[in-house]
Amino acid sequence: MSEIRLYLDEDVEAHALIRALRGRGVDVTTTSESGLTETSDEAQLLWTTQEGCVLLTYNAADFCRLHARFMKQGLHHAGILIAEQQRHRVGEMLRSLLRLRAAIEAEAMTDRLEFLNRWV
Repeated sequence: MSEIRLYLDEDVEAHALIRALRGRGVDVTTTSESGLTETSDEAQLLWTTQEGCVLLTYNAADFCRLHARFMKQGLHHAGILIAEQQRHRVGEMLRSLLRLRAAIEAEAMTDRLEFLNRWV
């Protein structure tokens, strides 16, 4: 059993959130650090799956569709977390992510789509 590792896509890639997560020992990588800037959502989801990272995004519409397509086609992913951009400030996102990581292990996030507001 292992802790959730996070991948923040371009929409969520806030330096304050990255510093706060890393300051609490969370393994975080970003689109720019991974060299995936301007890469398709599907390519990013496949990369995060290969790396064992849960993808955090504000892009609910595209990633909900992508999740549904993966499930229909029998494809797998390491997990998707969707946050509401206007709703969550850095501190609130940090607390929500830490709650989620304390409650769910990485393996349990496989093929799972979670909304971060559930963990506020």
